Amino acid sequence: MTETKDMPVFAKANILQAFSLEGVVGSRVVRQDSFMEALRLEVDRFDFAAQTTPGQGFIPMPSDTHYTVSAGVGRKVADPGSYVLREWRGNVGAYLKREHAAPVESLAVIVYTLDAYLADPDVAGDADEVARVTSNERDGCAPVSHVIVAVLANAGPRPPAYSPGRLVANLAGANKDALAWDADTIRGKAKEAQDYADEWSVVADG
Repeated sequence: MTETKDMPVFAKANILQAFSLEGVVGSRVVRQDSFMEALRLEVDRFDFAAQTTPGQGFIPMPSDTHYTVSAGVGRKVADPGSYVLREWRGNVGAYLKREHAAPVESLAVIVYTLDAYLADPDVAGDADEVARVTSNERDGCAPVSHVIVAVLANAGPRPPAYSPGRLVANLAGANKDALAWDADTIRGKAKEAQDYADEWSVVADG
C-alpha cells in the first residue's frame, strides 16, 4: 500500500498582513484560495531540513501563481499625492498607493516549520503568539505544521529577500539564519537591499 503524506496545515504569523482585506502594507494576496492551493503543493515538496537554518524556508512560487497576488512595490515617483501615510511595525512612513503597484515579476513565500517558528527569537518570548499557533491541537483540530511568515510579491531586477530595515533587524538578532552570514555575505545583501530601495517604493492600500 502506498503511504499518503499529510498535506501541510498552515497558521499565519501574527506580523503577516498579506491576507487582510484592507489596510495592507506591501504584498497582498488577492485570490486567497488559489494562492493557498499552490502554496500547499510547493511546501509539500520543499526540503526544509536542507536549509541553512533547518525549518526556515524561502520558497519561490511558479509564474502561473503571480495572478493571485498584488505586488508589494512600485517604481518611485516624484508626486507626493501618489503616497499615503501608514503605520507599519511601530513606525509611520510614506507608502506608494497600491494603484501604482508594478506587475508582479517574482513571488516567493517565507514559510517556517512549526518547530522553527517557535524557536525564532521574535516568537519564543511571545507567549500569546506561541499559544495562538499551537491552539489547533488543543482544540482537537489537525495541528499546525507550518507557519506563513511573509509573502514577497516583487518587481524589478533581482528583488532582495529583505528590506534594509528588516536586514538590520535580522543582523541585530531577530533571525537565527543571519548568524551564519560572513562579512562578504552581509555586504552583498546590504548593497542589494539598498540598490533596490533607491528605485522602488513599498505600496500600501489607499
